[in-house]
Amino acid sequence: MQDGVVFFNYNDQGSPRGGDELAVQNWWMGMAERPAGAGRLRFSLMLSLEPATLGDDGYREIFQVGETLDDRPLIDRQHPHDFLMQAAVVWRTPLGRGYSLTLAGAPVGEPALGPVTFMHRASAFENPTAPLAHHTFDSTHLSMGVLTAGLDRGRWQAEGSLFHGGEPDEQRWDLMDPGPLDSWSVRGWFRPTTEWTLQASHGFLKTPEAHEPGDIRRTTASASWSHTRTNGWTAATAIYGRNNKIGGDFNAFLAEATHTFGANSVYGRFESLQVESDVLRFGEHTFVGTSKLVVTKFATLKPVAHEHVPESGEGRDLLSTLTVGGARTLARPWGWDLGAGGDVTFYAVPEVLRPYYGDNPVSFHVFFRIRPPAAMGRMMNMTMTGR
Repeated sequence: MQDGVVFFNYNDQGSPRGGDELAVQNWWMGMAERPAGAGRLRFSLMLSLEPATLGDDGYREIFQVGETLDDRPLIDRQHPHDFLMQAAVVWRTPLGRGYSLTLAGAPVGEPALGPVTFMHRASAFENPTAPLAHHTFDSTHLSMGVLTAGLDRGRWQAEGSLFHGGEPDEQRWDLMDPGPLDSWSVRGWFRPTTEWTLQASHGFLKTPEAHEPGDIRRTTASASWSHTRTNGWTAATAIYGRNNKIGGDFNAFLAEATHTFGANSVYGRFESLQVESDVLRFGEHTFVGTSKLVVTKFATLKPVAHEHVPESGEGRDLLSTLTVGGARTLARPWGWDLGAGGDVTFYAVPEVLRPYYGDNPVSFHVFFRIRPPAAMGRMMNMTMTGR
C-alpha cells in the first residue's frame, strides 16, 4: 500500500511580515503487511524531499511558530519535515474474547498523542498548509524513538507510548536524532459507528522545543466524521488542544472539512488559538506565569511604522483564521491523480500584533498537485498503530 502527494504551490502570505514564493510540499508513505504467528506484522516507511524542495526555512506561513533555524525560533514559517518521517514496525494479534494487542516500535515515528496528523486527515485532504496550531495538536507525529502498546476491543481502543520528547533538530537529512525515552503519552479512541471517531489524549513532553525552556503537558480531544457517497465523500474534524507550559495554558481549537463531488472538492478550515505574542513580535519568550520573569531572547523583529504598540495580554493573545478553498482533479493517467486548486485565508488579528501584521491581512495559495497511484486506497485517517 502506498500514498503521497506533491504540491507545487504559489504561496502569497499577506501583511508586512509575509511575502510570496513557490513552495513544493511533499511526502510519500509505503506500508507492507504479512502474517506473523497468530497476528500480523506491518512495516511502514514515510519520506519527504522537503529538505531539498523547501530548504532549511520551510515555507511562509504568517503567525506560525515552531522549531528553529540557525538556533533561533522559526517565525512566520512552517518548518520542513525531515527526509525520514517514519520507520515503524507494528505487530497486532488477537487475545481472545474480542480483545487485540498492538505493539509498535519506531526509531522515527508517531506516539499515541493527538488526533490523526493533518497530512492524513480526510478533512484536510486538499489543503496544502499545516494548521497554525500544529504544535498544539499533532507535532509529535515526527518523534525520535517511540515504543507503543495498545489494547482494543470492539469500538474502544487504549494506547500508551514512551518516546523522546525533543523536536527534530535542524539537520533534516540525517536519519534520526537519538535521545532518551524521556516523555510519555496515553490516548483513547471510541468509534461508535463506521462514520464517527472520537479521540482524547494526554502527554508529558520533556523540553520539546530547542528555543523554549521547560516541559509541556499536552491535552487533546477530537471528533471526526466521514461519509462516502457514490460520487464522492465528505469528512469533517473538530479538535481542541492545550499546551500547559511555563507561560501558562495555551489553548487552540480547529474545525475543518472537505467535500468532494465527482472531480471537484471544496474545503475549509477555521482556527482560534492563543499565541505567544512576544515570540511573534520580538523572537523572545517572556513568561509571566511563574514566580519570576523569565526571558529567553533570540532576535528583534521590528514593527512597521505605528504610533503605539499595545501591550500583550499576559503574553497570550487570541488569533482566529478562516481558510476557504477548492480543487479539481484534471486527469488520472495510469492511476496518477493530477489536480489544481487554490485557497484564501482571512485573519482576525489581536490588537497587540496589528503593528506587525496589519489589521486585515489576507493570504492565498494557487497549487498544482500530484498523487501517485493508490490501488489499495488512499491512506486517510490513519495513525502509526491504527487498526
